[in-house]
Amino acid sequence: MCLAVPGRITELGEREGLPMGRVDFNGLRREVCLAYVPEAQVGDWVVVHVGFAISTLDEAEAQRTLALLDELGELHELLDGEGEGEGEGEGEGEGEGEGEGEGEGEGEGEGEAGGGAR
Repeated sequence: MCLAVPGRITELGEREGLPMGRVDFNGLRREVCLAYVPEAQVGDWVVVHVGFAISTLDEAEAQRTLALLDELGELHELLDGEGEGEGEGEGEGEGEGEGEGEGEGEGEGEGEAGGGAR
């Protein structure tokens, strides 16, 4: 399952010609690519998926979404697993499955599956 999480931009910058920003997710801060939201400024809320801000949103909607994720206990788990690989796998044993890159992975079966966390 893929999920985008709202966060507030706290800093703007650039890396290798790409607009980047520091985004705060209820106290957790991550560097995020802002190429898809060039209009975004410090203080704006953005929806982030695998390290990319994919849209902007208003503060009320962001707070509602964060409250629901926090209530479900998912917010810190989602952000802690960011960047640990992506992929799906089935089977027994360790490390079976395919995938690479940032984001989330899913696995089924016994042992560890897939290339990532959740």
